[in-house]
Amino acid sequence: MTSQAITLNAGANGNQTSTANMIELEGVEKVYRTDRIETVALTNVNLSVREGEFISIMGPSGSGKSTLLNVIGLLDVPTGGKVTLNNQPVMSYSDRHLAHVRNEQIGFVFQTFHLINDLSVVDNVEIPLLYRKNLSGSERRKLALRALDRVGLHARVHHFPSQLSGGQQQRVAIARAIVGNPRILLADEPTGNLDSQMGDEIMEVLKDLNENESTTVVIVTHDSGQAEKTERIVRLFDGRQVS
Repeated sequence: MTSQAITLNAGANGNQTSTANMIELEGVEKVYRTDRIETVALTNVNLSVREGEFISIMGPSGSGKSTLLNVIGLLDVPTGGKVTLNNQPVMSYSDRHLAHVRNEQIGFVFQTFHLINDLSVVDNVEIPLLYRKNLSGSERRKLALRALDRVGLHARVHHFPSQLSGGQQQRVAIARAIVGNPRILLADEPTGNLDSQMGDEIMEVLKDLNENESTTVVIVTHDSGQAEKTERIVRLFDGRQVS
């Protein structure tokens, strides 16, 4: 089923959402092939994400949610169809340019926090900035501290991941994702390993980034309660978009 692009004049909480499409997927397909097996992960997905939107992607296990998020985040190349970012088709990008765009414009948050236990919180957050050669060490530290302040962890900057709760570790992961001030934040089951209270806190952090920093946020979640806190829900079933 082909979905229609949805135009939102304002977000669920009244924040103005741009009419410009930041991300567009047209007829996107993704097939994984081995010598003996062909697995269809996505079929004819059509999706527009407008600048400043906060949307969620839902569906049963194996429906293609994470694959779709990876295509949006330029981590995975579709087998067919077209992906456009800021009105620029990304299929012609070189691997080097794709890496540059991911580092400069897109932040990623995952269900497992992927923090380095031997590094302090602030050092973990600085990691994406190491690829920006134009930044000095003091500039990286300033940006990392600002990101941690944005997620409410200014008092934990010198702690290590093992000294933090699960919710605090996810906040560190979010700070690391936003330290480079990306325009797009993608989160794959960001509350999946957390209890309901911590999950609600993480959703509030994402909501705040969307409303006050104008960050476009796309999350994958299996939790309908969390999905309902976003402006729009995209549903997948067997790799097809059903709403």
